[in-house]
Order: sequence, then C-alpha cells, then structure tokens
Amino acid sequence: MSVDKNKSFPEISVIIPTYNRSELLCRALRSALVQSFTDFECLIVNDGSTDDTVQMLTEFTDVRMKVLFQENRGVSAARNFAIKESKGKYIALLDSDDEWLPKKLEMQLAFMKSEELDISQTNEIWVRNEKRVNQSKKYAKPEGMFFDKSLETCLISPSCAMFSKKFWDSVGPFDENMPACEDYDLWIRSGFKFPVGLLEDRLTIKYGGRPDQLTNSVGCFDLYRIYSIIKLLHSNELSLDELELAKVELQRKVSYFVGGCRKRGKLEQAEKVEQMVKNVLEGQSVSPADILPDQIISV
Repeated sequence: MSVDKNKSFPEISVIIPTYNRSELLCRALRSALVQSFTDFECLIVNDGSTDDTVQMLTEFTDVRMKVLFQENRGVSAARNFAIKESKGKYIALLDSDDEWLPKKLEMQLAFMKSEELDISQTNEIWVRNEKRVNQSKKYAKPEGMFFDKSLETCLISPSCAMFSKKFWDSVGPFDENMPACEDYDLWIRSGFKFPVGLLEDRLTIKYGGRPDQLTNSVGCFDLYRIYSIIKLLHSNELSLDELELAKVELQRKVSYFVGGCRKRGKLEQAEKVEQMVKNVLEGQSVSPADILPDQIISV
C-alpha cells in the first residue's frame, strides 16, 4: 500500500518509547518501517537515553519517522508525550524490545474497521532468552468485554494493541506515577467501556528474559495494581456489579501482598496498606498515591 502524499494526516501513529536500548530499538523500528501498510507516522521517544541511541537513529532516513526527546521520566510519560504529538486516527504501540511481523498493521486495521472496534490486539509469539516458548492458558488473550478478568492480571500486551483516538480521549492518558503496570491501569479503566477485538494471528513477537526489563527492575507489581484499583473505586464510573468485582479483587491482591510483606518483615508497609484498603472499603476518601513507594523508579 503506497502513501498518499496529499493526505494531511496519517491513518496510524506508531508510538515507540525507548531508554538505553539502541540495538533492540533498531530491530523494533525496522519491523515498523517495513510494514505492508505504509500510511503511518512513527514517533520514537528517546526517554533520556545515555547510550548511543541518538547516533543509531541517524542511520534511519524514513520521512515517516519523528524523533522526540525528553528527560528520563519513564514509559508512561514517553507514550503520553508521543500520543499528544501524534496525528493518526489510530494509535499502535510498540515497545522498543519487541517487533512486528510485516502485515501486522495492515491486518489489524482492516480487522478493526470491519468489526467497528475502538481497540484490538493481535496474538503474539513469546521469545525468552532467544528461544520460543509456549504460553500458558492463564495468559490466553480474551476478547469482548472482560473487565472481571482484566482486574486479575494484564491481558493486553502494549505491542499487540491498536486503538482509536476516541478510545484514548475517553480513557487516557497513562498514569505517570506508575513505573510498572501502567498498561494494566489503562486497561482496567477501559475494560468496562470498550469491547476488545482479538485478531487470532500471531503478528507480534514479544521478547523477555533480559535483566533490564521491568519485571526485574521494579518491586512487587501487586502494589501498583492495588493502587490502580483504588483509583478506579474513587472514579465514580463503575456500576454496582463492577464495584463489587473491583472490591473483591482488591481484597485478594491485598491479602497476597500483605502476606508477602509480613514474611519479609515489612510490618509497617503491611499495616499501611491494610489500613488504607480498609478505609477504601468502608467508603472513605483516600489519596491513592499515598500507597506508592516514596521513590518512583525511572525506567
């Protein structure tokens, strides 16, 4: 598909945040630039990298690229910055350590338009330590309205996702207080509003097993998920049934988190979280950010 040079705005804005991943970034970027669908802009956000990212990016001359720079503020701020600058009707996220197969954008956009969807995701191939691995049933991607399941764990991979500006205007932006689980946070805020389409084709390659990934650099993810659910309970957007689902999952996550704190001797943190959640469940207004660590890790 050729680019229509007379169009003022592209159909899709591809968003790639990156921090100190120059070689991986190049792999991700190439996978975007060789897409069979070509009517897109590609916004790369250099999130304060101190490696040779700037130099590596000079090797690319594609006119669809736009490189943005910010001081290191994390993936949420980087994505928000790029989406604010974007001009596409649809947003396609791509993490700098993942890649797409060549027909990803073409097939996903056609699927979304045919089904009249505001958000969809593709299936994915998992690669860990340079070996393809099978996904457990726990991580099978659902479709439609699955707010209850999305409360349990993150079921939408950013690099698989594409959504409309209508979707973003309704549920964005990413929470910049969160060094991890920022995607979980966005998906639970959208899970009761928008059905998610699933394109069964495995069009995204998701890599893992490296020490620089969030799973290895950020502490217990459940604390950030607890924060997200507390925010959601304070939003006044949930139905009575949705409120009950969120409260049940909040209690389950708190029980698990507090138990882990006590085993590690972190009694003060356990008591703090328990008391805050008790106040939330009793209908008191709290500041959700008070539950987060004092220092947010930049990633």
